Amino acid sequence: MNFVEAVAIGAASVAAGAINAVVGSGTLITFPTLVACGFPPVLANVTNNIGLVPGVLSAAYGYRRELRGQRRRLLRFGAASLIGGLTGALLLLQLDSAAFDTVVPVLILAACALVLLQPRLNAWLRKRPERGGADGGVPLWCGVLGTGVYGGYFGAAQGVLLMGLFGSFLRDDLQRLNAAKNVLAAIVNGAAAVVFVAVADVDWAAAAVIAAGSTVGGLLGAKVGRKLPAMALRVVIVVVGVTAATVMIVT
Repeated sequence: MNFVEAVAIGAASVAAGAINAVVGSGTLITFPTLVACGFPPVLANVTNNIGLVPGVLSAAYGYRRELRGQRRRLLRFGAASLIGGLTGALLLLQLDSAAFDTVVPVLILAACALVLLQPRLNAWLRKRPERGGADGGVPLWCGVLGTGVYGGYFGAAQGVLLMGLFGSFLRDDLQRLNAAKNVLAAIVNGAAAVVFVAVADVDWAAAAVIAAGSTVGGLLGAKVGRKLPAMALRVVIVVVGVTAATVMIVT
């Protein structure tokens, strides 16, 4: 990694950290940048995941005010995210990625549809009888688990998937859900990073650059994201999600 490449990766990392705080698709900026700088795809994915951990932690910290009163929710879904992140990381190191990469755009587009339908879905949820408890029951827990597996495997737009699930199953303010999303993404990335550090090759210089840039970006993104109205945040989520799916389809 030369100086020009370090600057490019650093700039991409700041943008990725900000986007992860607001939506959760920062990988689609840093991962292609690493590949463009000559990193093999698996090494780029592993290095990117480890480097983004401080960024998602800083985003979660930036949303600490919206996390108040969500301890029970975070403990419940945090367990699913931990299991999913570990599983996804192991799958990355063991399986061919071709089949999984094919289905990822479909998952992202489905999540975007859920985000767009969120107001109507919430209205329906308010009218229906209570089922599965206040936190979405077993279906949502399994959805968070599946998103964790995906996040540990690659991670692009896992925040879009989480927000789609949350908006469909939970009755809460979108900013509070976004704060919870940041914590769960941090758990997934952190769990995967532990696996990668233990058994995978890592470019530590690039990871350090990504860590520094994404930390700054995460704090900036948290400030901007909190000020967005619910509809604006929903539009950002959908735009980034559709862009992510398009990029993955054409590449």
